[in-house]
Amino acid sequence: MAKKLVIKVTAGADAPERCSQAFTVAAVAVASGVDVSLWLTGESSWFALPGRAAEFELPHAAPLPDLIGSILAAGRVTLCTQCAARREITEKDVIEGVRIAGAQVFVQEALADDTQALVY
Repeated sequence: MAKKLVIKVTAGADAPERCSQAFTVAAVAVASGVDVSLWLTGESSWFALPGRAAEFELPHAAPLPDLIGSILAAGRVTLCTQCAARREITEKDVIEGVRIAGAQVFVQEALADDTQALVY
């Protein structure tokens, strides 16, 4: 198993199962002791804002706020710079612990030694 896991989630409420899978995999990996970096892009960008994850519902899935909380407790959550700009989201708007960074940082993380990258 890779020592690090970088997950990019592009789906939000528009593709709830794919979205939930990304957050679930990230949370399970964190709970398993893996170094996780979760990237919010596209429609998942909205989940960087306080309260937005609570609006997400998917039957038989763990609540998104719980998953985000567990990821933030031991991993990293990053909002894509361009995605944030397109939605007029700034650093003062996001949940505490969420950073905003761009493609250069994503590529750097994804290509690091002992790293597995997944895109949902």
